[in-house]
Amino acid sequence: MTEAQTWTMIGVFSAAFLGMLTIVSTLFVHVVRSEVGRLDATFDAKLGHVEQRMDSLDRDIQALMRHTFGIDRGE
Repeated sequence: MTEAQTWTMIGVFSAAFLGMLTIVSTLFVHVVRSEVGRLDATFDAKLGHVEQRMDSLDRDIQALMRHTFGIDRGE
């Protein structure tokens, strides 16, 4: 364990291992961030659709209230 070649190989393998670990963790973080961004965009689109349906439901209820009871609960 005193030869220079042994310590050199240990250093080379350690550097290669740490380099691969760094690359893999960086790529993993990149993938996770892009997936979270995609889910956020999908959630925003779905939320917009629900909000649009709620607006149309509110408009329908206001029309029914005006028609049935003559009450205008508008702004």
